[in-house]
Amino acid sequence: MGRNILHITNGDSLTYRLKDIKLVEGEFLTWREMLCEGPTEIKVETESSIKKRKAFLEKYYRITADDYEEKFVSQFEKLDNLQQYDEVILWFEYDLFCHVNMMAAISLLIRKSIKDTPVYLVCSGRIEHETKLMGLCELSDSQLKEHYHNKVLLSLDDLELAEYIWTLYCESNPKKIAGQIKKHSSFEYLSICLRAHLQRFPNMLTGLNVLEHNILEMVDKYQIKNVKQLMGYTLEYQGYYGYGDMQMKRVIARLFQFLDQTKDRLLLSERGKLALEHRKNFYNTQTLDWYYGGVKKYDYLYNDETHTLLKL
Repeated sequence: MGRNILHITNGDSLTYRLKDIKLVEGEFLTWREMLCEGPTEIKVETESSIKKRKAFLEKYYRITADDYEEKFVSQFEKLDNLQQYDEVILWFEYDLFCHVNMMAAISLLIRKSIKDTPVYLVCSGRIEHETKLMGLCELSDSQLKEHYHNKVLLSLDDLELAEYIWTLYCESNPKKIAGQIKKHSSFEYLSICLRAHLQRFPNMLTGLNVLEHNILEMVDKYQIKNVKQLMGYTLEYQGYYGYGDMQMKRVIARLFQFLDQTKDRLLLSERGKLALEHRKNFYNTQTLDWYYGGVKKYDYLYNDETHTLLKL
């Protein structure tokens, strides 16, 4: 008799891929959220959390409340009786986008009394003989199969660490997250993702964060023709953020004051040059009511020399 397995995947593309190649059997819960942006609450399944996420996603990404109910909230029903599953397998990638979702999923599993059920992680990232980090859907069938067979059994300490960091993420003091960066765990990319999260707060010298600064650096360094081509560069070379098209469009739109478009080239404006060279602080031109979990982005500044946050 086969084992009853629940697979929690990081999106539709992977769910379809796993079903198509018949790599695994079992029930699928597709985690269709982007909790790395916008306000969050610890209990993602509660009415107040759902209401808050609906308002954020509709305002900034035109995702309707009905779509959110259908594509995300409806998935929670699959967790109503976790005892029926012999094991749970998480399918998440190396980036911050995936790690925040993964920690929220683990927190939810723990509230559903998962502690007596084995939980495994399949996580992609560095691949032998590859120069770039690879997402799960970028793997070949044989590579995906190898990742599945090498899945990592998460210990109770691993699960509780993920739950704790998710709690910190939903609170208003991101400084506490810095204390978790050096914690040992089975999450190979967790420390890098936590550092990447802290670097999303504006630099104390320029008012721009690391990703925004890197985008200006790309414009200065490469022969980029237009914003469309810049989008391709930023998606390809964003490092550990894992942002999609919708998120990256918002990031680039906030940088238009630092860019000039000529007939055949995208260039830095005078403001862009000053920001890139750390010669002027543009904090006051960037502030908006934007949340990362439980904290507003512009309530803290990042010191890239000490790698610490300063509360305003």
